[in-house]
Amino acid sequence: MLRAHDAHATFLFSLGPDHTGWALKRAFRPGFFSKVSRTSVLEHYGLKTLLYGVLLPAPDIGRDCANQMLSAQYAGFECGIHTWDHVRWQDSVRKHGASWTSRIMRRAEDRFRSVFGQPSLTHGAAGWQMNAHAFKEHDAAGFAYASDGRAMLRDDGSLLDARCGPHRIAGTNCVQLPTTLPTLDELLGRTIGGVTITTANIAAHLLKLTAGAGRDHVYTLHAELEGQKLSPIFEQLLSAWKAQGYQLASMADYYQKVKDSPLPDYPVSWGELPGRSGELIVADPTAARPGEPRG
Repeated sequence: MLRAHDAHATFLFSLGPDHTGWALKRAFRPGFFSKVSRTSVLEHYGLKTLLYGVLLPAPDIGRDCANQMLSAQYAGFECGIHTWDHVRWQDSVRKHGASWTSRIMRRAEDRFRSVFGQPSLTHGAAGWQMNAHAFKEHDAAGFAYASDGRAMLRDDGSLLDARCGPHRIAGTNCVQLPTTLPTLDELLGRTIGGVTITTANIAAHLLKLTAGAGRDHVYTLHAELEGQKLSPIFEQLLSAWKAQGYQLASMADYYQKVKDSPLPDYPVSWGELPGRSGELIVADPTAARPGEPRG
């Protein structure tokens, strides 16, 4: 689909064990059941996947699916690191220290090199979860850019602060390119402005957010959604974004555009987004410090 639209993109991979079944403990979090009921988790993931690590062994993704990962690289797309163990990272990283964080991230870096034959140039945090040590690890790994956090959004998915965009985390060099649009699973089934968002109108809703914006956006998609049952929606978005005048770019393309610009420094900040349970890493322009060009 991406190639048919001459669209660049960045594929981020989980590289270790698939413990999707461990996510069942999130049922005790506020807002979890409303999200699950809206997005049909069983329908999109399948029962087998939801049992990995619980009643079924956790598959080793990097070992068992190397060919699938390499197919994205062979097709000309940028590939990078999502995490080692998605559920473990998403549910644990906020409370862990430097040693645990570095060990997990370096395990993912080593596996990426073993699969792709070269180091990753970028990272996108699982569940948009990080800690201060993880941001510093980016510099140690040599990442020039990453997309680990989110822009704060209003209930309809529009940007709360139009200044939100590329920045650095204070004390680090790696450029952060935060996701600035809501994801499909954050919108589907919600009632916004008196209208219930369905598969029939969700593309139109997202396109209102990007129409005439005069700015760059980062959109996070999930292959198990936009690549499968929701692929007709993604097809609509690709066609319409081109018609709106957007260049469909990878994170590497975006970084090349902004790397020489003076970017602000933000502190590590947390916040909640409409349609998603729990707190995420968020970009906070209100706490920005003016940036300076860096070599």
